[in-house]
Amino acid sequence: MLKQLAAGMLAGAFVVISVKLWRILQPINLDQAQLMAWRDTSLFSLPAEPDPSAEAIVAEFIEKWRVQGSAVKQGVWIQSGLTRLATHRGNVPIPAASITKIATSLAALQQWGPAHQFETRVSATGIVKDGVLQGDLVITGGSDPFFVWEEAIALGNSLNQLGIRRVTGNLVIIGHFTMNDKDNPEIAGGQLLQALKSSSWSWQILRQYQAMPKGTEKPQLEIAGNVVVSDTPIPKQEYLLLHKSLPLVDILREMNIYSNNDVSQMLSQAIGGAQTTARLAARSAGLPGSEIQLINGSGLGMENRISPRAACAMLMAIERFLQPYQLNLRDVFPLAGRDTKGTMLDRNIPPGAVIKTGTLREVSALAGFLPTRDRGLVWFAIINGGNDILEFRAKQDQLLQRLSVEWGALTQKSSNQTHKPLIIGDPKRIEKISSTLLIENKK
Repeated sequence: MLKQLAAGMLAGAFVVISVKLWRILQPINLDQAQLMAWRDTSLFSLPAEPDPSAEAIVAEFIEKWRVQGSAVKQGVWIQSGLTRLATHRGNVPIPAASITKIATSLAALQQWGPAHQFETRVSATGIVKDGVLQGDLVITGGSDPFFVWEEAIALGNSLNQLGIRRVTGNLVIIGHFTMNDKDNPEIAGGQLLQALKSSSWSWQILRQYQAMPKGTEKPQLEIAGNVVVSDTPIPKQEYLLLHKSLPLVDILREMNIYSNNDVSQMLSQAIGGAQTTARLAARSAGLPGSEIQLINGSGLGMENRISPRAACAMLMAIERFLQPYQLNLRDVFPLAGRDTKGTMLDRNIPPGAVIKTGTLREVSALAGFLPTRDRGLVWFAIINGGNDILEFRAKQDQLLQRLSVEWGALTQKSSNQTHKPLIIGDPKRIEKISSTLLIENKK
C-alpha cells in the first residue's frame, strides 16, 4: 500500500514538474496571455509566485512614495495570467479617484452591451402646415450621456428636412434628457432650443459646428414658446424622429480618454446608482463587494474606495467580456502610442500599454496592462495617496518603464489599435419616423 502511495506521489510530482518545465520552455506571446485571462475569476486563487525583480522594483518605489505620503496610503498589484508578481496592500480598498470609471465601464457593458445606443425620440402634438408645426415639439429622453451640440445640430437639420421651420408651441422635455453633460432637463432643453436656431448660436456652438463635416447645413428652427419639463407622457403625439447615440463602446472610450466625470456619473445613474454599479462590477469580476466601495460613478470623493487587486480584476473582466464581440480593452480605454490627448497628455507610458488614470487632490492612480515579451500581458494597478500628484505620476511612469525593460518591451499588434474617427452629429444615426398625418400636411 505504501509503495503504491509513494509511486503515485512520485508520478504526480513528475507531472507537475513536466507541466512547469513545458510552460517555461514555451515562448509566451500575447495571444496565449489573453487566452489564459478567462480563468482569472474568484474560483482561482493566484499562486504565491512573486517575481523577485518585480518585488524589488515595487519595494523601491514604495519607499519613495512613503516619503510623499505614508506606506499605508500606497497600494500596488501586479500579475500576469494566474501569477501574482508583486503586491503592496493589494487587497485593501483605498481612495481610487477615477479608477472608479473602470467599475462604471464594466457595469455599463454588462448592463447594455458594447453596441447599445441610447434613444431620444422627437414628436409633435399638432400638424404641420406651410412649414409650421401647430403645437408642441416633444423631446423624450432616453439617458443618452453624450448628446452634445453636434447631435443637436444634426437633429435640427433633420427637422428642417421634414419641412418644419417653426413651432407655435413649446419645447417639451420628457424622460431623462441631458445635453452637454447637463442633466438638469430645463438647462438641457434651453441648450437644445439654442442649437436648433443657428441665428442665435454662441461662439461655442459655432466652434463645434466648424468641426463637423464640410457641407453640414445650419438648422433654422424657431420655437415660439418656452422649455417645459413634463413628468408625464403626452397621450396625443405624432412621432417625427428617432435619434440614436454613439455605440456604448465609443462613449466609454471617449469618457475614459478624457476621464469625463459627468458622463460616467450619468451612466452609473442609468444603471441604477453607485451601489448597483459596484455590485454589478464586483459580481462580473468575481470579487468580494468589500473591495469596491462607491458613492458615485465618477470617482469624485475620497469615499470611493477600490483595492488595486479589484482594479486589475475588473479590467480583465472587461477584456473577457469584449472578446466575443471582436473587441478588447483598447476599444474602451486609452492606448499609449495611439491616444495623446486627455489623460494621456504629458505621460511617459510605454507604447502599447492600455491605462486608466485617476486623480484627486490627494490621490493619483494608474491601472491597466503592459504588453511584455517574457510575461505576456502584465496587469497592474498603482494607487498613491499623498500631496505631490505630479511626482506620483512621474514615478508611476518610471515604474512601468522599469518593468517594461525588465520583462522586455513589446508593442502589441492589433488591427484595433486605430479607430475610424468618430462622427459626432452623424445624421445617419437619426431615423425619420414621421406619421402619415404629418406627411400629408407637409404636402
